[in-house]
Parts: sequence; structure tokens; C-alpha cells
Amino acid sequence: MQEPLVTRIPSVLDDPSSLGVARVYAEALLGAAGDQASEVVEELELFTKTLLNGSTGLEEVFANQALGRDEKLAFVEKTFTGRASEVLVRFLQVLAQHDRLDLVRAVSHVAALELQKKLGRKQVQVTSAAPLSPQEYEAVVNRLKETLGLEPQVEVKVDPELVGGLVVRVGDMVYDGSLRTRLEQLRAQLRERCLNEIQRGRDRFCYSA
Repeated sequence: MQEPLVTRIPSVLDDPSSLGVARVYAEALLGAAGDQASEVVEELELFTKTLLNGSTGLEEVFANQALGRDEKLAFVEKTFTGRASEVLVRFLQVLAQHDRLDLVRAVSHVAALELQKKLGRKQVQVTSAAPLSPQEYEAVVNRLKETLGLEPQVEVKVDPELVGGLVVRVGDMVYDGSLRTRLEQLRAQLRERCLNEIQRGRDRFCYSA
């Protein structure tokens, strides 16, 4: 049986300089949030998913070097005061004052990871070809718990194109045990074998000639 394909996907954490700075702000945010850390991190994640990933133009404003710190600070206060929690607004103000609003997405990512670590949890995304039964889900969770040594926070998705098997994403690592991938690997191996056979046939023909 073939081993699952393990790949690594690009991550905001690939930039060491951004990672270091983002971690400082993430830890400060978690400290300021205190007992509300889970709620604040969830709010920040929702903020990055809905506003920064949408067509609002916010990310362009945050990264615009033509705007000074005072302009960005005024923009944050006008746009988010009364619309977001006080902790999140203060956090955005701090980033604006230090001209680091372009790191919001990175800070959100690191803060979520740090919070999961403190809570002894690990975010895991499991994609299957068909919905998992309660027994299958329990088996997957138990296997992940045993493998990771942490309590997995499992998000299950369904992708019929996988044909069978599972694709498990833990952080920026992907373990691909889907039937689709195994079939693709088998197809590639057969193609390589055919090419080798053709080449050996040519070599024998040239040698006999």
C-alpha cells in the first residue's frame, strides 16, 4: 500500500521577519484579551476572512505606504469604532501607530496557532470523498489525537472528486491519502515504466544493429 503523499503549502509563516514581528503582536493581543482571548481571536479571524479577503479594498489601504501613520490611525478609528470590540479596535490602533497594519493577516494566523497551543488543541482539516459516519469521525479523531498528542479541532469537508480516502491538513502540512492521488501516482508510475521499456527496446535495437 502506498504511503500518503505529504506536501507543504505556502504559508504566511514562510517569511521569518514577518513571523517574528507578527508573533510579538499576537502575544500582546492574547495578553490584552485575557479571558476573552478565544472570542477576540475568533473576531480577528472573521475580520481577515470577510473584510481582508473581500472586495472592500481594506488590505490595499493597510498596505498603502503613501498613507502616513496618522491617516491610517484616523481611518481605523472612523471605520471600526463601535463596529468591532474595544480590544480589536485598540489592537488595530496599535498596529496603525506602528505602521504595521499590513501584518493583520499574519498576526491573526499566529494568534490562532498560539491560542490553540495554550489550550492544548490543534486545528485539523479533514476532507473526505463522502460524509463520514459518526463511527468513522470518531475513529479519525482518535487517530489524530494519538498521532498529534493534542486535542484536535476537526473541520470536515466533502470533496467527491477524491473518489475515496482522506486528505488531512495540519497547519501547513497536507497528508494526501486519497484514492484520486494514489491513482494519479499509479498512472505516473505506469507511464514511467512504459517509457523505460521503450527506451530499453531502442537500446537493444541499436546494439544489435
